[in-house]
Amino acid sequence: MAGVVRQPIDEANLAKYIEANVPEIKLPVSIKQFGFGQSNPTYQLTDKTGQKYVLRKKPPGKLLSKTAHKVDREYRILRALEPTDVPTPKTYTLCQDESVIGTDFYIMEFMDGRIIEDPLMPGVSPEDRRAMWKDAVVSLAKFHRVDPKRVGLENFGKWSGFYNRQLATFNTIQDAQSKAVDIESGVPVGKIPYFDDMVAFFKDPKTQPKDRSSFVHGDYKIDNVVFHKTEPRVIGILDWEMATIGHPLSDLSNLLTPFTTANSETARRIGRASDKFLVGATPGLPTKEQCIEWYRQVAGWDPTPDTTWGDAFGIYRGSIIMQGIAARYAMRVASSANAKSYADSMPAFATVGWDLVQAAKAKAAEKAKQAKL
Repeated sequence: MAGVVRQPIDEANLAKYIEANVPEIKLPVSIKQFGFGQSNPTYQLTDKTGQKYVLRKKPPGKLLSKTAHKVDREYRILRALEPTDVPTPKTYTLCQDESVIGTDFYIMEFMDGRIIEDPLMPGVSPEDRRAMWKDAVVSLAKFHRVDPKRVGLENFGKWSGFYNRQLATFNTIQDAQSKAVDIESGVPVGKIPYFDDMVAFFKDPKTQPKDRSSFVHGDYKIDNVVFHKTEPRVIGILDWEMATIGHPLSDLSNLLTPFTTANSETARRIGRASDKFLVGATPGLPTKEQCIEWYRQVAGWDPTPDTTWGDAFGIYRGSIIMQGIAARYAMRVASSANAKSYADSMPAFATVGWDLVQAAKAKAAEKAKQAKL
């Protein structure tokens, strides 16, 4: 996975810094760059003994966002989680002296395991598929039950109003993206279908989940965990750039998205879901309900009453991400070869979220009815 260095760094300065600050790493080191790490360039360091390490740094040049690329936040949460039972890589150093290699960076342990991009986990036995999904769910639950205050990160994020803050942010993003104009046709990307109606539902305090606060990863999914090379267990969680304090339902909904979309005929029709996630379709694959139960047993709270709401919000969020791809495609600056496909799918995908909103409304109405009896 690591190869040619696309964004060179000052190897001589890095070696001096390592010699002074990270005695575990034996000089000299060879450097390769990983294919992932689009946001924060990520490198593999191999020292004199053959031991491997990972360096993550801010990208060079002027940054468009003041809140993105916070490698110091990644380092802080990884460092704080080391004494807990959450599987994370060991950290060695954080350098915020830009004179070393040009931007902030940190060095952590290299997790020598398996990164599986397909959540169906092809190529493993049914028994291992079930065990690996279970450990991915349990690892998330372990993370959510860590008290930020007990690990010194009580100021890592705001302690209330997570979903309302998300709605405000997404509203601004959606509005800007909708105005992007296709450079060939002159047609704007346009608003996400049902956007205002979905926002009105999500803002309604009568249906919104009870406010709850814990650490959240921000992008927890199967391809952001590292499995042991031969055993069906998680040895590390990666990509902490979006971590904060928020509602744990958001991470759980994100992880279980493949199960959620599989039940949507629309999502399957546009190629944004697989019927192999339907119950019984793939040997060893647990059901969504089983995953939620595994989570509940470890996390210490029951997300079941709010899962449909969380699923709807997750697809709404996904629609905004797809709209962003559509906006970049309209301006012909999208990096993905599949950008046009995502752009074309955005309106139909938004209807998947709208269908889930209707289902969540029905559940809320039934709950209110039962409360009156």
